[in-house]
Amino acid sequence: MRGLSWTGWRVVADYHTHTRHSHGTGTVLQNARAAAARGLEAVGIADHGPRMYPWLGVRSPGTYDRIRREAREAARLTGVRVLTAAECNVVTPDGDLDLAARDLRKLDMVLAGLHLMVVPPSLSAAARLLLPNVGPWRWSGRARARARQTNTKALVEAVRRHPVDIVTHPGLHLPVDTRELARACAARGTRMEISSAHRETDEVYVRAAAREGVEFVLSSDAHRPSRVGDLEAALRVARRAGLSPERVYNVARSDPQVGAGKDPHSGQRS
Repeated sequence: MRGLSWTGWRVVADYHTHTRHSHGTGTVLQNARAAAARGLEAVGIADHGPRMYPWLGVRSPGTYDRIRREAREAARLTGVRVLTAAECNVVTPDGDLDLAARDLRKLDMVLAGLHLMVVPPSLSAAARLLLPNVGPWRWSGRARARARQTNTKALVEAVRRHPVDIVTHPGLHLPVDTRELARACAARGTRMEISSAHRETDEVYVRAAAREGVEFVLSSDAHRPSRVGDLEAALRVARRAGLSPERVYNVARSDPQVGAGKDPHSGQRS
């Protein structure tokens, strides 16, 4: 990661990557090898939850057991810590996720985000969560304000109700009250993502969220191995926003004798 860090700091992990188990192109081992080539110490395999459209998410919650087995083997072959994670979908305005609590407990890390291409558990949930964001009336200022309120509530409730480690790409295609979400995340120890793949997580977003005391994670949202660990764009945003490296979870001091006061790739919320 030479050249991609604050002075005296380095990026050590990329927690948000996808494989063929959802709609990525590579294998768990290929992502781990790519992480090793980038000099990372850890990589998260965070394939989409099962309520993404069938060709985009995992086939079933049991897929994560297979990913876990592949992750152990990839870690053995590469020396990189390979975390079994999931990018869960928020599927109702009340913050329900598309994995049950028993499935979440098996994961090393839980990511959660709002996506349009999901299958909510009921027609009522679909009408309440998706329609305000996709109908032609979304161009109305009043309708957009209602959608923003619904989207924010969905993410805030997901953070409050579930062990969410990272909220992914807040505001991607869907309006969200960044500061309200950041307050909820800060209270729960949940990190907010700065994504190299999505320009919605820009300096304005980072500055607004940072004022609420939240911690951040730099992510690639890689869908192919060549993008794993490609965090330069996210790092540029963090630096332009004036963010201190102490506020970024997946960086550590370059000098191992100088403690950072955290385990930057423990896979656990503090």
